[in-house]
Amino acid sequence: VQLQAFGGGLVQAGGFLRLSCTASGRIYSIADMGWYRQAPGKEREVVANIDRGGTTNYEDSVKGRFTISRDNAKNTMYLQMNGLKVKDRAVHFCKMECRVGFAFRYSEYWGQGTEVTVSS
Repeated sequence: VQLQAFGGGLVQAGGFLRLSCTASGRIYSIADMGWYRQAPGKEREVVANIDRGGTTNYEDSVKGRFTISRDNAKNTMYLQMNGLKVKDRAVHFCKMECRVGFAFRYSEYWGQGTEVTVSS
């Protein structure tokens, strides 16, 4: 299973970006999906997650600005980031819990990270 994340870049404060993450491989199903970020010198933190049914949760600082969504048919997750702030600068990672092939359990898989830079 491979997760590929796209959409990072440089944007001015107040701007927007849309991240996407697509899983490929012998995937039977995907349960929870989530976006995480790691700013320089800080630990990785959860930004938002979404379960298969579409229930979402957000880190407090992004509520009202970011929207997580998924397309189960495409094994793809999105993060619409509006009203970006300088403090949102970080490498963003995607994570998915995938059931692969004939496995009975779900395993975690991570994408390679995409960098978001916000200038003031």
